[in-house]
Amino acid sequence: MKKRNRAIRLVAAAAMTVASVAPVTAVPGPAQAAVPDVAKSYAGLMYRSLTADATMAQLRTTLATQQADLKRRNTDAAKAQRASVAAQKRLATATTAHAAVFEKLKSAERALTDAKNALARQSKQKPRNNAAIARAKRAVTAATTVRDTRRTRLHQAAAELRAAKKVAGTTTTAVINALAAAGKTEAAIEQTEKRIATAGTAAGYAAQAAAISASVVDQVRPVFTVADTTTVYGITVHKNVAFAFKRLIDDAKADGIALSGGGFRTKERQIELRTINGCPDVWTAPASSCRVPTAIPGRSLHEIGLAVDVTSGGKTLTRKSKAFTWMTAHAAEYGFVNLPSEAWHWSITGG
Repeated sequence: MKKRNRAIRLVAAAAMTVASVAPVTAVPGPAQAAVPDVAKSYAGLMYRSLTADATMAQLRTTLATQQADLKRRNTDAAKAQRASVAAQKRLATATTAHAAVFEKLKSAERALTDAKNALARQSKQKPRNNAAIARAKRAVTAATTVRDTRRTRLHQAAAELRAAKKVAGTTTTAVINALAAAGKTEAAIEQTEKRIATAGTAAGYAAQAAAISASVVDQVRPVFTVADTTTVYGITVHKNVAFAFKRLIDDAKADGIALSGGGFRTKERQIELRTINGCPDVWTAPASSCRVPTAIPGRSLHEIGLAVDVTSGGKTLTRKSKAFTWMTAHAAEYGFVNLPSEAWHWSITGG
């Protein structure tokens, strides 16, 4: 048998079942029919069973993507931190330089004041000493030049300081944002890992569904209406098994096995079949007493859309057919169990 790759095929099935090819009418994901809760639970369990591998594959893909993203974000955060450290160093240097220039300007301003005072004193000296006055004036001019030069340098230092502060602020914000992004990704990874750790298995969900299948039959039968059915590739079944039944047919086809059959039939049709199949009494004779085993009306799972008489290539299944071999190996994965006395009859309980 060909190996089925659920990790690929089930991803599409989970999202596209309703809209997929061919005559499938209103196939639900998890159950949508207005039926007892136990039937909806059964459908939900089978849906999770048949999408468990795809779900796990998607979770692992998501985790790998998140881990790669975290690596990139950690790299970004480290880079941002290095840039921030460098910016803080430049800010410290600019702050020190600004303070030094400011002190030099104050010193130059004091020197200019002293030169002006010296000029004023010299100008008042008697007798007037023009040479001394000229020297004092040159000293004032020189002090003024120094003061103006240092004032210009202070403006430059202030601009450099403002720029350093801006860069330091920008890099600090970048660090905060980078660390926040990394933290968000770490939280997402934790959630994904938790989902992986707690995810159920296909077999586990299928086993849970099988455990409540009898209750599904008991609770569906009293409230069943034809409105609870839908059509899958021309076969009418209960909405709560439609998703699983469609997957069964699709996966069998992928393995080279073409399946079809008959599902829902009315109570009136069951009565007709009891007569056609030569049951000694329509209402009381056991199914085994008929020429072709046929359940008593009101007891058949066909009447509530939870059983299918499977055919392959237009022929009823026999125990020697490839289709029966395939069904025996795989049908339980989709919630269908064989009635031992009828190779063609498959239902959610095996009844």
